[in-house]
Amino acid sequence: MIAPLAVTMGEPAGIGGDIALKAWLRRSEGLPPFFMIDQPDRLRALAARLGLDCPIVTIADPAQAAAIFPKALPVLALDLPVMVAPGHPDPANAGAVARAISWAVELCTKGQASALVTNPIHKAVMTRGGFTFPGHTEYLAHLAGLDGHEVMMLACPGLRVVPVTIHVALTEAIRMLNRELIVSVGTQTARALRVDFGLARPRLAVAGLNPHAGEDGTMGREDIDIVAPAIADLRAAGIDAFGPLPSDTLFHARARQTYDAVLCMYHDQALIPIKTIDFDGGVNITLGLPFVRTSPDHGTAFALAGTGQAVETSLMAAIRTAADIAANRAVALS
Repeated sequence: MIAPLAVTMGEPAGIGGDIALKAWLRRSEGLPPFFMIDQPDRLRALAARLGLDCPIVTIADPAQAAAIFPKALPVLALDLPVMVAPGHPDPANAGAVARAISWAVELCTKGQASALVTNPIHKAVMTRGGFTFPGHTEYLAHLAGLDGHEVMMLACPGLRVVPVTIHVALTEAIRMLNRELIVSVGTQTARALRVDFGLARPRLAVAGLNPHAGEDGTMGREDIDIVAPAIADLRAAGIDAFGPLPSDTLFHARARQTYDAVLCMYHDQALIPIKTIDFDGGVNITLGLPFVRTSPDHGTAFALAGTGQAVETSLMAAIRTAADIAANRAVALS
C-alpha cells in the first residue's frame, strides 16, 4: 500500500491553508489520501472563517492519515511562533515554515510519506526571517545533499518546461549559462521523463537564448557557442534533443505536439508560456531528488488569503501529479 502524501502549510498568511481545505472538500475527484503539516487550530479557524465544512483531526503518525482522510483532514501538528491573520505575514514564522518542509522530507525519506507537496512560501518574508535559500527548489536540493544541482520542471496537460537557470537575475542567468550546465539539466530532464512520467524515448526541445535563437550569430553567439554544442552532447548520450529553437514559435499548439518537454535557458522563458496556457492548473516539480516533490505553480496571493476566492485546482493537480510520479518511480526502480 502506498503511503499518504505530505502537504506542507507554506506561508501561513498566504492561500496555502485555503486551497488545502478546498482541495480536501473535493477529495472524491480522484485525490489520493494526504495529510497536512500545519497548525491544527489555524486550519480550524480558517475553515470557520471561510464557512467550509472541513473537520480537522490531529494525527500523531502519518500511518493514521489514510483511515481518517475520507471523513476529516489529517494534520501533523506544527506550532507557529505567531498566529497571523490571512494576508499579514510575520517573518517570525519563517523557521516553522522551513521546518514543515524539512519534516516532510524526513517522512518521505523514511517511507512514511510517498511524496511531498509544498504550498507556496513567500521568499521575501522567509529571507527577513533568516531563510538563506532563494526558494523551495534550492532548499530541497540542500536537504537532499544536492546543492547546485536543482532542476525545476513546470507541467500542465500538453506542456512541460524546464528552466536551465532558475531564481537569478537575467544578467546572472546569462553569465551562468554554459555547455556543462545545459547538458546536466537536459540529462536529468530526460531521465525524469523516462522514470517519473513513463516515456520510453522522450523528445527534448531546446530553446535558444537569444531572439530567433541568435539568427546565425547576428543576435549573439551564445546559441552557436554554448547551446548547440550542449545539444550535440545530449544527442551523443542517446537523448533525443533538438534545437536551439526560437522561443517565440516554440509554444503554440502545433509545436507542442513535437516534443515532451522544453529546455529553456532562463526562468521567464519557461514560466510565461505555461502560466499563459494553464494558470490555474500548472504544477512545479523538482527533478532529480531522492523523493518526489511537487507544488502548485503560483504564489502566496496575500490579497486572496482568507477570502474564499483562491482557486485550489493547481494544488489538486500537484497532489495528483505527485501520486502519479511516486507510482511510476516505484515501478521503474523496482
